[in-house]
Amino acid sequence: MNELSVEQRLKEKVKERGGLALKLISPGFAGVPDRLVLFNGSKVAFVELKAPAKRLRALQRKRKKQLEALGFKVYRIDSYEAIDRLLEEMVL
Repeated sequence: MNELSVEQRLKEKVKERGGLALKLISPGFAGVPDRLVLFNGSKVAFVELKAPAKRLRALQRKRKKQLEALGFKVYRIDSYEAIDRLLEEMVL
């Protein structure tokens, strides 16, 4: 399992449940999470994808804190199990 396989699984599972997992690209604002996950009912979360057991870089940790301070959920996803946990929280 690598970061790409985790990302593909996230996209598939979100789509199966009627949501979107949009790729985030933010020129001029580095360190933003990889994906914006959206579900019905205004459910929004940011997702930083990592290979198993890889940590967030310092700038990614900073962006995570900034987004959480604004009230958004930010997930670090590095496994299929972490995807399942995200979906349990967002789709219930």
